[in-house]
Amino acid sequence: MRAGSAHRVGAHATRGEPRPHVGDRIEGALQQHADVEGAISRGERERPQRRSVVRTVVWLAITGVSLYLVAPTLLETLGSWRDVTSLAAGWALAMLPLEAAAFVCLWWLQRIAMRGAAWYAVATSQLPANGMAAISPGGGAVGAALQYRLLVQAGVDRVVAVSGLTAANLTTLAIVLALPVLALPSLIRGLVNRTLVEAAAGGLAIFVVLGSIGAVMLAMDGPLRWVGRVAQRTRNRLRRRAEPVRDLPSRLVDERDLILAAVGPRWRAALTAGVGRWAFDYATLLAALAAVGSTPRPTLVLLAYCTAQLLAQVPFTPGGLGFVEAGLTATLVLAGVAADDAVLATFAYRLMSYWLPLPAAVVGMLLHRRRYAASPGPARS
Repeated sequence: MRAGSAHRVGAHATRGEPRPHVGDRIEGALQQHADVEGAISRGERERPQRRSVVRTVVWLAITGVSLYLVAPTLLETLGSWRDVTSLAAGWALAMLPLEAAAFVCLWWLQRIAMRGAAWYAVATSQLPANGMAAISPGGGAVGAALQYRLLVQAGVDRVVAVSGLTAANLTTLAIVLALPVLALPSLIRGLVNRTLVEAAAGGLAIFVVLGSIGAVMLAMDGPLRWVGRVAQRTRNRLRRRAEPVRDLPSRLVDERDLILAAVGPRWRAALTAGVGRWAFDYATLLAALAAVGSTPRPTLVLLAYCTAQLLAQVPFTPGGLGFVEAGLTATLVLAGVAADDAVLATFAYRLMSYWLPLPAAVVGMLLHRRRYAASPGPARS
């Protein structure tokens, strides 16, 4: 395949073999899902719901045990609300628009991936979906299903909704997974900035480099396949007894093509929106640290931030509740933040990124129902 493939959106072939259009692949997946769902429904009518009940009980037990294990840190973090008056007012007020900008960037990315869906529909569907994901164990899939349903109700084509949500999720996940890799060179070289202003500048530089690397990966096959080969060799060496992986480079290119097929020629804007989604959220954490008067090392703050985002994906508690607080507090202490300041900064950050979006989810659902409840429901075909 040729190197410059940014304009090769919706490519139909890889290594000379025909490849179905992304719309056909998604249509087929949806039809297969519908067939399987119908078969499951028929089977459930013929047998009791015992397996479903057992699965629910097991998940509730796992969630209860997980919350019990992280309860001390969670309670300590929540108990720091009494100290919010010690936060620097200017930095504390700056956290709200920064986190709001992170949400707007996510809406922008989803809108691009869904070929120009209405801002109102995207925003009022994403807010309830985010709230559902935050209160449900393993809520990522539940939140995505809710947003898909709301988008369909708003009149978005179901194939466009599925491909758009998939592309947006892949983009944001790929970016946050790449962040620790970008922080490692600075740690190895011992580059340490002493002030929070320098920390913000260092973080901004990292995100600029991230955007450049993302552009190269989206535009060229060679670097992406090289990354795939390195990751594949590393995985096969670490797991010698397992079945070796042989097609990771091609799979990475296929996933990249799915993203390009969804975002079309606006992939640069999509990449900017994806980076902005995490950059503003990271800036919210920096503002929380500034509000408590802390000046940590920027690379370790970035690693602490990445740890929090990855722990948020832990399916055992809603939205990684407890795991995020424990991981972020501990890594901030390692970054040089005093223990009390780390707890208070974690509380301020989670207040903006986790707790305040919950009432916003209710508002989003009410606004969505007010405009689209009277619509027929089925999406355009």
